[in-house]
Amino acid sequence: MLYYLAATVYVLACLLLLLVVLLQQGKGGGMASAFGGGGSQTAFGARAGATVLTRATTVLGVLFMIGALMLAIIGQRGPGSLLSGERAAPAPATAPVVPAPVEKK
Repeated sequence: MLYYLAATVYVLACLLLLLVVLLQQGKGGGMASAFGGGGSQTAFGARAGATVLTRATTVLGVLFMIGALMLAIIGQRGPGSLLSGERAAPAPATAPVVPAPVEKK
């Protein structure tokens, strides 16, 4: 149950982080500034939006890293690793029980 709650919060943090990063204005003008484009077209104003979006990016980035570590720890199963070659031994196969043949008299 804890794993599914953590996974849900992690996916939500990932989506919000993606949204916040895409909302931010680029620092360099690139080709747009060379041709007169790229004015101050920010959603939250010139300076206030930068601090809000920067702080949101920082908080969501920390949640992303902590969530990834937490899911890795919770999701770990068994002592072995596929890369190290240490795996738990599979359960021994049992032979099916076959009834003894009945002789007719």
